[in-house]
Amino acid sequence: MKKIILTGGGTAGHVTPNIALLPRLRELDYDIHYIGSYDGIEKRLMEEYDIPYYGISSGKLRRYFDIKNFSDPFKVMKGYSQAVRLLKKLKPDVVFSKGGFVSVPVVLAARHLKVPAIIHESDLTPGLANKLAIPAAVKVCCNFPETLKYLPPEKAVLTGSPIRAELMKGDRLRALRLCNFTAEKKVLLVVGGSSGSQFINTTVRDLLPELTKTYQIIHLCGKGNLDPSLNDRPGYAQFEYAKKELADFFALADLVISRAGANAICEILALRLPNILIPLSANASRGDQILNARSFEQQGFSFVIEEESLTGLTLKNAIEQVLANRQQYIEAMEGSKQLNSIDTIIELIEETAK
Repeated sequence: MKKIILTGGGTAGHVTPNIALLPRLRELDYDIHYIGSYDGIEKRLMEEYDIPYYGISSGKLRRYFDIKNFSDPFKVMKGYSQAVRLLKKLKPDVVFSKGGFVSVPVVLAARHLKVPAIIHESDLTPGLANKLAIPAAVKVCCNFPETLKYLPPEKAVLTGSPIRAELMKGDRLRALRLCNFTAEKKVLLVVGGSSGSQFINTTVRDLLPELTKTYQIIHLCGKGNLDPSLNDRPGYAQFEYAKKELADFFALADLVISRAGANAICEILALRLPNILIPLSANASRGDQILNARSFEQQGFSFVIEEESLTGLTLKNAIEQVLANRQQYIEAMEGSKQLNSIDTIIELIEETAK
């Protein structure tokens, strides 16, 4: 039996592609283990899959001044020592990393022990964690053709992002019942990322009196961001986060309003859902979501509103414009060369494990 260690964490986007690979890895009889942080979102997401999970110390490497910059390198060093011990004990044939800072010590430990590691970069330009891991990897998978120029040619493989098969099997009627919606009105699905977005949440909620005249809204607002005063509002259903229900929500949605994390937009593309992307501001990030969103906009897949331009009026106008041109967006997405990501990545894993 071949053994694989999966790693990645910090956000749902660094975990769900690993989850998408699980059915095929199990079909191929892999012994699967997961290394993540002690209590990150990856631990919660992996709990239901009956896979041995190992928590290690994890520190964030920041590009800006923060007092934690003095302590976090020691956390990374501790995580590296823990990862070395775990890999010696587990003796994997291959490591697959989806990124995030917890993955860096695992990939570096794999190189130290001569275990081949494959990493996946979702964004258009590599993030800091993957930049540190690329020299230790044997292959680097990516989502966007534009990303290839940032990677070593001998390692780079354009794969796209693995999408969970269950997302394609949503039940529209089940979502209608869960949200207590009618079939007569169009449905908007608002997704602010696994942590939610206070700015998007506020903008959408301020606009509810106007929006609910015409539409019904499913709002995934992030942990701790529910508004109890809106629990009984007709045409509005709010949830902190969706797991199995997400496929049903996608099946019901006529339009998705989302952040522009790479994994999220790849799911939207695979499902051919007209969408409005509101990328995280460059002031609060390295600007990767803006690049992701603009790439999708140029290909005709998405309407983009930058966070600095987001108001109730710009959002309402964008919703009307996208729905009026809904078929045009769908046709553009259907014409995309969406790669069979899972098959491509599994083939790389199989070759590397040998």
